[in-house]
Amino acid sequence: MTIQINTDKTVNGEKRNADFFSSQIQEALQRFESHITRVEVHLKDENGRKDGFNDISCLLEARIEGRNPIAVSNQADTMDQAVKGAINKIKTAIESILGKIQKQNH
Repeated sequence: MTIQINTDKTVNGEKRNADFFSSQIQEALQRFESHITRVEVHLKDENGRKDGFNDISCLLEARIEGRNPIAVSNQADTMDQAVKGAINKIKTAIESILGKIQKQNH
């Protein structure tokens, strides 16, 4: 499973953050690893450099073998919260999709 992290110019995309978020995603989606080929992370600050509430946006897109990609987004006050929320949403979506596939195959 490849994890690619993209940030806009207002979000600090330093390697330490990228490694941290990659390991969080890897750990959260580990049990689906055989089904997921790629996860793309898009982080951006909706307000640019201005302060604001819920202004950090995290879009997660997972590519599942033989299926259309699925995407979820989450907004929060911090990058960490935005990523955690998006991870929880994508995990639920993947569980749902893979559950339906398993039911079809039985």
